[in-house]
Amino acid sequence: MKKEEFTVTGMTCSACSSTIQKGVAKMNGVQTAEVNLLANKMVVNYDENVVSSASIIDTVCDLGYGASLKNAQQPSKENAAQKEYEAMKKRCLFSFLFMLPLFYLSMGHMLNWPLPGFFLGPEHALNFAFTQFLLSIVLVLINQHYFINGFKTLFHRHPNMDSLIAIGSFSAILYGIFAIYQIGMALGLQDLEKVHHYSMDLYFETSGMILTLITLGKTLETRSKQKTSDAIGKLINYAPKTAIVLREGKEINCLIEEVKVGDLCLIKPGTQVPVDGIVQEGFSSIDESMISGESIPVDKKAGDRVIAATLNRSGSLKIEATQVGQDTTLSKIIRLVEEASSSKAPISKLADQVSGVFVPVVIAIAALAFLIWLALGAGLESALSTGIAVLVISCPCALGLATPTAIMVATGQGASHGILIKSAEALETAHQIDTVVLDKTGTITEGKPQVTDVIELDPQLLPLAAALEKESEHPLAQAIVQYAQKRNITAVSIENFQAIPGKGITACWNQKIAYAGNRRFMEENKISVQALAEKEERFSKDGKTVLYFALDQQLLGALALADTIKESSIQAIDQLRAMGLSIMMVTGDNALVAHSIAKKAHLQHVQSEVLPQEKSGIIESLQKQGHKVCMVGDGINDALALTVADVGMAIGAGTDVAIESADFVLIKNSLMEVVSAIQLSKATLRNIKENLFWALIYNSIGIPLAAGVFIPIFGWRLNPMFGALAMSFSSVSVVTNALRLRRFKPKLLKTEALKSENVCEIQRNLQKEGEKNMTTRTMMINGMMCEHCKARVEKTLSSLEGVSSVSVSLEDKCAQIQCRSDVDEEILKSAVENAGYEVTAIR
Repeated sequence: MKKEEFTVTGMTCSACSSTIQKGVAKMNGVQTAEVNLLANKMVVNYDENVVSSASIIDTVCDLGYGASLKNAQQPSKENAAQKEYEAMKKRCLFSFLFMLPLFYLSMGHMLNWPLPGFFLGPEHALNFAFTQFLLSIVLVLINQHYFINGFKTLFHRHPNMDSLIAIGSFSAILYGIFAIYQIGMALGLQDLEKVHHYSMDLYFETSGMILTLITLGKTLETRSKQKTSDAIGKLINYAPKTAIVLREGKEINCLIEEVKVGDLCLIKPGTQVPVDGIVQEGFSSIDESMISGESIPVDKKAGDRVIAATLNRSGSLKIEATQVGQDTTLSKIIRLVEEASSSKAPISKLADQVSGVFVPVVIAIAALAFLIWLALGAGLESALSTGIAVLVISCPCALGLATPTAIMVATGQGASHGILIKSAEALETAHQIDTVVLDKTGTITEGKPQVTDVIELDPQLLPLAAALEKESEHPLAQAIVQYAQKRNITAVSIENFQAIPGKGITACWNQKIAYAGNRRFMEENKISVQALAEKEERFSKDGKTVLYFALDQQLLGALALADTIKESSIQAIDQLRAMGLSIMMVTGDNALVAHSIAKKAHLQHVQSEVLPQEKSGIIESLQKQGHKVCMVGDGINDALALTVADVGMAIGAGTDVAIESADFVLIKNSLMEVVSAIQLSKATLRNIKENLFWALIYNSIGIPLAAGVFIPIFGWRLNPMFGALAMSFSSVSVVTNALRLRRFKPKLLKTEALKSENVCEIQRNLQKEGEKNMTTRTMMINGMMCEHCKARVEKTLSSLEGVSSVSVSLEDKCAQIQCRSDVDEEILKSAVENAGYEVTAIR
């Protein structure tokens, strides 16, 4: 299947877009076709072996519209919108220039305005009528688009809004021409009464007013539509135009299109990063606010990733281009926003279905109203006026603009808040969410370990720790090195570095052996860590990892490390709860760590030790229970779950998996954007429903009023000029209402502080949930002789990961162990045997 985008011309209302979409979708080989009225474009998925782009264009042309393949040479959306607005503004200006004298001439004698003598009196009736005819013909030529497009689509049996305008306006002009002939014949017969009668019912001013007022409305509408694409325009303007590339040792200034993957680019202070890449040399601070929303510049050094269009604040960098052109993060963001603003929400199907039959029905109602009033003896002029009023007040502009304007404004506003929305359907679905499933690592937490506690028994602890871990590639080692760098701690010089997988590190310093590792590693090297046993136990219960450091046989201290909760996560979870949503954390981490994080984050529901493929099963189970589920993850190991969920939100931008799998990409890497995304969805749906209500209620009242239904009851009659004015401003009001979304700002709901009994309830629930994964084992042990042996066995078993409690009996020569069900019996047995005792059985 091939996906291609076409530029469509000639569309004026939702009936147009509906006609084109139905016509193209019926073609053999076309899978889907989506037409966007607001953006004047069409996206088609088709089998190129069955149908060609040329035949698709021919089909659109056969329906009475124009089409062409969108290409790089075509103007950007922002430029196109600006050009359209300038053209409409010029047309509106010239329309008023000729409409005002027409209106003055036609209405002046009734309002006693001063008029030249050759327009006054029955003898000058032909001058009076023919001058109005000439002015109205000029207005027709200025606004010929309505007639050309309207009659073309009418002859193709797909009438649209222009057809209504053309029929109504042309009918008024035809009647005016008929009146001129009647005036000429009456003057020949000296029937002055008939001359006066037809001079007062020319209807040229009605035609001119209809064309001018509708053009005014379309001008205001075009201006409003231009504002909806501001966010996309700003993103496009962010893109750098040139780059400095290093080739053969020379600095070459070239266009951004000429940069290739693998090129080495030089980024000087104060310039934009031209492409996505990896820093090869240099150190600098990069302002990434346009991507992440964070105002604080981010330090970049060799090996770090940089993103196109971000600003280099200080220092020079050499980067290797990894993604260029349409593959850069900024280009993907722009493409996402454009695709989302062009897509259709399910609610828009209502407008499409109505618009598809609306125009033919309106023409039938107008014809029927004309014939009925003519049959009732109302007179040709009155019946014609009624028919024209029905035609001009019924134009379905407001109905067609109700959904796409709100979607376009919302996606643009979302982008400005760091929320990328992939489709209008996802935007609509998000407001129905009642359950949010959160991944832990990288979503609730920072996703990387940090030093949380330092137990210093000797001042040499941190300098030695920095030196030992500097040589290691382990994630925990990197966290310790970063901790030392932030505190300006200078690492000492070491020799004979050796990493022992799963245990620790050894090296030589000042002719002494330095050690770094876990409790077991220290005990194997006859280093006592008894002084820190209680603190280690406390840290372990909090889900922290403890590393010990020693020099020869002397313990220098320990560092506790953990994946810390993001500052925004607790606030976001409280906000989601205040919105009435149920929140669950699903993680592959062990139960001890998961429950520790859940307590701190105020989460009542948690499932731990879940494999990536099992996460989707949990979501499907919730969906079967009738829940609308939102999955929030990092977009890599959560890809399947993000796809299965009703709405998938990927924390952090820049990864292909995140963009492909999720419906929303939250650039700022904060759970608060989940709150913002759901609030934006609710605001957008509320706005669309308001637009559809006013558009439908307007036509429901306007058509009966124009058709004369209320004349026998209240004597209400609608002049076609007022009908044209009302129709135009109904469209403007809908677009203006949609533009209110530009003022959208996430709201922080009032959240009651969790009471102590609520905290206790959370902890009880977590404990019960954790106990589901726990089991009790009995270990038979030989060799224990005294209370010291008992204490040693208890301490040995308690230090193991996954063991929550140990009770040892000297009399029964056994130990009761409460631990996680996945703790290997061999690990338990080895720990006790390494302590010097014999394990005879485990049951």
